[in-house]
Amino acid sequence: MKRARRKPDGGPPRVVVGVARAEDLAAVVQLDAEATGLKKAAYWRDRLGWCAASPRDRFFLVAQRGSEKVGFVVGDVRTWEFGAPPSGWIFAINVKRSDRLQGVATLLFDAICARFRRAGVEVVRTMPSRDAQLVLSFFRSQGMMAGPFVLLEKRLDA
Repeated sequence: MKRARRKPDGGPPRVVVGVARAEDLAAVVQLDAEATGLKKAAYWRDRLGWCAASPRDRFFLVAQRGSEKVGFVVGDVRTWEFGAPPSGWIFAINVKRSDRLQGVATLLFDAICARFRRAGVEVVRTMPSRDAQLVLSFFRSQGMMAGPFVLLEKRLDA
């Protein structure tokens, strides 16, 4: 696990970041439900298994303070979508409300970016909703900006 900031008194690290394990699932579901209002246990179980099946290019990381999980980030390396060279994609990041503004999300972002670099990519991307101002502000604070792609969608109503 990657060690995080030290306490002001120089004590042991307050937060560590490491690879999510099966026993972290309940905490991830709860953290996500705190933010979204939905408990999606099957979804997160699937994501955890999907990442575990290819740990060289799929990453599911958790931030932990003591025995408490306080955040997570999930992403993967995607290659040659619409001609783009391999890049890292973050598709979920979340920090417990009471632990926000303490650098936890930055630790998670830095940890997944380090894994992307080791996987050989030079660019990290994400695609948050334009209504997700907190998430957009966070990613912009990390130096992210609009990229070269345009999101297109179409409703598939019957």
